[in-house]
Amino acid sequence: MISRLLVANRGEIACRVFRTCRDLGVSTVAVYSDADADALHVREADTAVRLPGAAPSETYLRGDLIVAAALAAGADAVHPGYGFLSENAGFARAVIDAGLVWIGPPPAAIEAMASKTRAKELLGIEPLDPGRVTESDLPVLVKAAAGGGGRGMRIVRELADLSGELESASAEAASAFGDGEVFVEPYVEDGRHVEVQLLCDAHGTVWALGTRDCSLQRRHQKVIEEAPAPGLPAALEASLLDTAVRAAKAVGYVGAGTVEFLVADGRAHFLEMNTRLQVEHPVTEEVYGVDLVALQLSVAEGGKLPPETPAPRGHAIEARLYAEDPARGWAPQTGALHLFDVPEGVRLDTGYASGDTIGVHYDPMIAKLTVHAATRDGAVRKLAGALERARIHGPVTNRDLLVASLRHPEYATADRLDTGFYDRNLPALTTAPEGGELAAVAAALAAASARRGRFGGGWRNLRSQDETRTYGDPCGSHREDHEVRYRPTRDGGYEVTAPEGVRVVAAAPDRVSLETAGVVRHFDVTAYGDGTVHAGPHRLTARPRFTDPREQTAPGSLLAPMPGTVVRVADGLAVGDPVTAGQPLLWLEAMKMEHRVTAPASGTLTALHAAPGRQVEVGALLAVVHAQASVPPDAQEDPSA
Repeated sequence: MISRLLVANRGEIACRVFRTCRDLGVSTVAVYSDADADALHVREADTAVRLPGAAPSETYLRGDLIVAAALAAGADAVHPGYGFLSENAGFARAVIDAGLVWIGPPPAAIEAMASKTRAKELLGIEPLDPGRVTESDLPVLVKAAAGGGGRGMRIVRELADLSGELESASAEAASAFGDGEVFVEPYVEDGRHVEVQLLCDAHGTVWALGTRDCSLQRRHQKVIEEAPAPGLPAALEASLLDTAVRAAKAVGYVGAGTVEFLVADGRAHFLEMNTRLQVEHPVTEEVYGVDLVALQLSVAEGGKLPPETPAPRGHAIEARLYAEDPARGWAPQTGALHLFDVPEGVRLDTGYASGDTIGVHYDPMIAKLTVHAATRDGAVRKLAGALERARIHGPVTNRDLLVASLRHPEYATADRLDTGFYDRNLPALTTAPEGGELAAVAAALAAASARRGRFGGGWRNLRSQDETRTYGDPCGSHREDHEVRYRPTRDGGYEVTAPEGVRVVAAAPDRVSLETAGVVRHFDVTAYGDGTVHAGPHRLTARPRFTDPREQTAPGSLLAPMPGTVVRVADGLAVGDPVTAGQPLLWLEAMKMEHRVTAPASGTLTALHAAPGRQVEVGALLAVVHAQASVPPDAQEDPSA
């Protein structure tokens, strides 16, 4: 029997495994990097062991250090979670060779399936030879052989881009998984991403726990997942389940695993088998009423699964809450998570709590929110409402996008579920949510009420000019500033003069009620020392009354969109070089993903402050491009003059 288990991972999945261990009476051990010293998974573990360093290559990808940590802490088993070393056969062998129980499939099964290239060979599917790709093969997908989560993946639509994307994908895969092998395969446009959850014991029993649809993705990473996959023809669903079971039996699979497919034109194309627990496993647990982690531990202890697969019930949907800005190229965000609270009735899987800091070193996912209902319609409505009511104070997140996605007709009716959902709909989904102007009024009056409480007074017989406050609204694809003008009244209240048509019902430092067109709306308001103000679901930034001249930047300045590390600068790039609009100049790595920084216009590179390995903060000056002047024909010099 397992008595003490180490999770060779971090964040949300480590906390998830610890939760089951507590239920089973199993002691827990966390490992942590220096960047994670105060992380939630460390606080929740019974014991924790430091892995010196911050980068994954120094810490969570060091199998030797993790095995040593398990032995030092007296653990008798290791659970790999997902990502990092979870599909690394060498690590699995090292765990077993150290006399520890490995919570996962046999190393031989990992080798057969964890590498996507070898898995395809096993099933008779040949990848494309990168040296022989022609225009007729396009578009193609460059893909990491190890790992998942969309890292090390690039869509190539122009043949000239292939070599550069191979290099970029390989570098990202090596950083994320410790394995830079990539391959090329045909890219299927706008198919459905459907997968089958497997659980197998060492006695020949294989459970196929239904299907999941994971089609809503950005950067090849899943955003919203659900079980069962809606609208699949019965024959196609049976084929998916049968193929998944045959794949598991072919390699003597033991433990939890997932077989993934791309469904297009009524046909299923095999993608890969993930030899680990999936991020989206909660939806399967909710539908089948099982604890997959508990079953993983039981199987690892030699236990037998019941011969009959559990019966499904209802529908479950999961949304991944990311610290990112969808309207700005999904740019990761960092900073203090001041408050994080979700309504009751929602399953919350997270690696963060109120007061934690979201840093730059790892994936920007804050949490997974999962609901279960009798029907799909009920689950969609329940999750959208819960996300809308959640209090998430801190960096910009994708919360508004999630709500809009769930309520979009294509998703809500399951009329068109495919991986092109965000390519088609992102502009409409990232428009600023309604109510931003009223939220700014609430923020201004809450601040005024707080000042009045501290200093007293406010109304004078000699009426002075209106008080003015301006708030930036970072939500949506169009950033807005809302100017609010108001004055205190004789009865201790406030009169709003701009925007027009707003009547103040009540105003306090933490709650403001406003009436417009006969409708009263209430805003809970919280202001933080970093300048952010949360009024209801709106995140605002208080603008200073006077602009600091030092904050101005020269035209053509390229500023770091997020804190991170410069990993590459374009070959041979130097000050004085001509550049063209859209030309990649350098690459930043932040939160385990590469972000390309391109020239904003054609012109001349007049400054370059980036160098490989340099750590930069958000807003740091990376380079300056002096744009070419466009001179109207009638203003050009007359050579005859």
